[in-house]
Amino acid sequence: MAISPPSRATQTKIQSGLELPRPLKPGLEKNPESQDEPSYILRATAAAQTLAGIIRSCYGPFGRQKFLVTAKGESVCTGHAAAILKALELEHPAAQFVQELAQTQAENTGDGTAFVVLLTEALLEQAHYLLRAGLTPSQLREALATATAHVLTALPSLAIRSLGPLEDPSWALYSVMNTHTLSNADYLTKLVAQVCWVSREPNGSFKPESIVVCILQGGTLTDSRIFPGVAIAGKLCGEKTEVLSDAKVALFDCPFGPTNLLSLATPRLSNPDELLRFRKQAEKVEKEIVQLAAMDINVAVVLGEVNEKSVEQADLCGIMVIQAKSRKEIVYLSEKLGTPLLSRLLPPLEPGKCHKVYRKEFGDSAMIMFEWENEIAPFLSVVLRGPTIQGLRGAEQAVYYGIDAFSQLCQDPRLLPGAGATEMALAKMLVDKGSRLAGPNGLAFQAFAQALSSLPKTLAENAGLAAQKVMAEMTAFHQAGNFFIGVGADGLVNVTHEGVWDILRTKAQGLQAVAELVQQLVTVDQIIVARKTPVYRQITKPNSNAKVSSPMRAKFFGKYV
Repeated sequence: MAISPPSRATQTKIQSGLELPRPLKPGLEKNPESQDEPSYILRATAAAQTLAGIIRSCYGPFGRQKFLVTAKGESVCTGHAAAILKALELEHPAAQFVQELAQTQAENTGDGTAFVVLLTEALLEQAHYLLRAGLTPSQLREALATATAHVLTALPSLAIRSLGPLEDPSWALYSVMNTHTLSNADYLTKLVAQVCWVSREPNGSFKPESIVVCILQGGTLTDSRIFPGVAIAGKLCGEKTEVLSDAKVALFDCPFGPTNLLSLATPRLSNPDELLRFRKQAEKVEKEIVQLAAMDINVAVVLGEVNEKSVEQADLCGIMVIQAKSRKEIVYLSEKLGTPLLSRLLPPLEPGKCHKVYRKEFGDSAMIMFEWENEIAPFLSVVLRGPTIQGLRGAEQAVYYGIDAFSQLCQDPRLLPGAGATEMALAKMLVDKGSRLAGPNGLAFQAFAQALSSLPKTLAENAGLAAQKVMAEMTAFHQAGNFFIGVGADGLVNVTHEGVWDILRTKAQGLQAVAELVQQLVTVDQIIVARKTPVYRQITKPNSNAKVSSPMRAKFFGKYV
């Protein structure tokens, strides 16, 4: 659709509509008669800016990837803000608060991680300006609370579409999936929409935990499929390869065999004592395996080394031995089967139960399936295929974001214009309201508007557009009453025609969380770190005038970053 811009006179009139008012001093410079500039908010803003600087280029569908080297030395290529933040080891308390806020947003809603980081940084920066202008922290906090209440009240009025109870959710999930995956967004969106729709209960409720994601290296992403039951990329270790009825499962977080390291390979015993100890351990494991069989355990899933002799004993006892490839897989099984993860080869009080367990070929790979009866199958598995593990992990994360987004829509089906259109619409409302208010409330409304307008600007920058020009045109359209205009790949777009949507519940939770954090930070004036220090009692030259340091000291960080 061709978008005709407002007249030049209208653009000139409103280009400065989102600028902060300057009733105290031009440029909001420090008032010499006001109190000294709060040092903490300056450093908290700097910490948030550093964190936002890492995340900013990942924001939106045109965000870029980063090579992330974790503390364990693993190299990960990802553009997911939640994954990046989880790997960072931060020292500044304000940065830690922002990190915790973003991770909570990701866990609760599955989206909006980068949004809350960038908005927190922008709002802290505006709060810093207002404190320099002369507002007291208590005044600023109350004014921000008033502005936040206005934003949350106005937000539902921008919802223009709603997901119907019998409607295919693909169109509503596409924006989330497209933001978090680099390729095949259409295919993944349809896959997630299908598995979510099938997993819904008759009363319309939805449980995200009923869906499992399994990744298998090989093939392409379009080879991914949905299977009933729980799928894991485990390895079969014995001759028994399937249990086709009444499977009873035990999960072990320990080696399947003697714990002596010599037993993990060909044992080399140098004296009779070592031989005796090895035989006793082997006999103990044999008794434990027999005990498992006596308690009707016929499937054992192990996270650890598997001893060949112990597997032979398990085959004789009719036990199928599976070696899990990761802790994540075996934790999945523990949750889905309702049986604990044991640290010894002992039968669980309540084994996991399912109909059958077997190995299933899928392309050039294979997986282990845990299935229930068809009519009562409680779980579905999305099995993702791809040539690289890094690509599969990114697709896996995108699938989880899509599942969480559907869960949010089941609780509140309303959707907002995406691509920065909602942020600009809220900014316009705040400017209009703030221009009619005097005192701190008017300033806070204008500051909140300025912070919100920084988000579509970031989208334009990541898309490689001339951000200042795009923002001027976008502001003009919104001032003219067209709040469907957002940022696209080549410039401004009508988001209703492009199908770019934000979930109302996710956006509201993010806005409220950011506002509460900033209100808390603006009232902090110092960082106090208590650290234990050793007391050195050995003094070569005793000095009666020397002061003995306390084992606990409080350090006030004026330059703590």
